[in-house]
Amino acid sequence: MINLTVRNLIMKKIAFFRYIVPVVFLFTLSFANADPVVSKLWESKADFKLPESALYDEENNILYVSNVGDGPYTKSNNGFISKVDLDGNITELKWVEGLNSPKGLAMFEKKLYVSDIDELVEIDISSGEILNKYSAPGANFLNDVTVDNVGNVYISDMFLDKIYQLNTVGQLITWLYTPELEAPNGLHYENGQIIVGSWGHLTNGFAPTVVGHLKTVSIESKKIKSLGNAKPVGTLDGVESDGNGAYFVTDWAGGNLLHINADGNFKVIAKLVKGAADHEVIFTKNMIVVPLMNDNKLVAYKIR
Repeated sequence: MINLTVRNLIMKKIAFFRYIVPVVFLFTLSFANADPVVSKLWESKADFKLPESALYDEENNILYVSNVGDGPYTKSNNGFISKVDLDGNITELKWVEGLNSPKGLAMFEKKLYVSDIDELVEIDISSGEILNKYSAPGANFLNDVTVDNVGNVYISDMFLDKIYQLNTVGQLITWLYTPELEAPNGLHYENGQIIVGSWGHLTNGFAPTVVGHLKTVSIESKKIKSLGNAKPVGTLDGVESDGNGAYFVTDWAGGNLLHINADGNFKVIAKLVKGAADHEVIFTKNMIVVPLMNDNKLVAYKIR
């Protein structure tokens, strides 16, 4: 038989763990769902020409940066791709030249894919040689690019409410068209779906009547859903995962770096300037790199 003193001690420990375990669980859950904090690392020199997208190549430890050149619609062959190191130094300003208005960037199997007004450009990363230019039927403002796990490339057309697809047999097709996309800008593939950063209902030019929010598109069914509460967020540009079920997103017109949770709620984690464009998240370095399009430079933040 357990004596009363020992029994009382056991009961106190049970009561303690009944209390402390839920508290620890709630603390852990709260910490996991907390918005990250960022602090500025560096700014590059303002030597770019309307930088729109940044992409990290882990194998070569380099950033690629698209430069729109003379303007978002202009076919002047003055657009180019730069190489930049992780300290913000431009190692090669015009690594690939002869593009028109390059914007979104994505990689697959040592090839770089770049949207360029009405074409998708395929570049060999090892040589910088342009391998192919795929014409997108009817396109007039190709924007962001993402790739799924088997190599299908998806490209947004913001003004036409379309997503194009370059499939694995080399055909560039209209994959999805619907006004439900609400001027799709940023694209991010994960887990059988595309996360779409909507700019919002467009009126004249780039000004939306209602600003956009994040949406999801199923690769299999093409069904579109609003992420969470569908609350208007901003003129969304770049979309990247935070690795914990939420997203780092840029608001181009608002000049903000946002953290958007799966329920649709969001927080401004860095106040930038108008023109905050398609950023890159480098998890191995706890770093975010954002092109400041109107200022012709990059800015980098440490994630904490």
